[in-house]
Amino acid sequence: MLPLLREVARLQLLFRTLPIPLAVKKYTEDHEWIELSDDGSTGTIGISKYAAKSLGDVVYVELPTAELEVSAGDAIGAVESVKSASDILTPVSGTVVEANAVLEDKPGTINKGPEAEGWIAKITIADPKDLEGLMDGEAYAAFTED
Repeated sequence: MLPLLREVARLQLLFRTLPIPLAVKKYTEDHEWIELSDDGSTGTIGISKYAAKSLGDVVYVELPTAELEVSAGDAIGAVESVKSASDILTPVSGTVVEANAVLEDKPGTINKGPEAEGWIAKITIADPKDLEGLMDGEAYAAFTED
């Protein structure tokens, strides 16, 4: 799917059409999500609404440091709640470029908007093939119904 998105972006530039949003959100079986930037080179990572609801009130978030190089499946931080603690696993290999500093002072932001303002980190994507085994929103919704 990513090569198709790149081709669409190339054609947009070629024909100078209005921009078409190319953001794609994918989910892991461990309840993390990654949303791609329009050019597909950067991803924003967080935990899903399902995970946030399961955790309960988040009281602490351990964030990754910028320039941290990671492989798909590596722990890049942790979320602690009144119920439990969970590692945050990166769904892709790459380099962390930013962590959501808001979560240091307001970890509950994850409960309010886990798939929006409660994002965890932004990462440059080393290998777009890492995205191939992830679920789209529809598949993730079916996965969490079970």
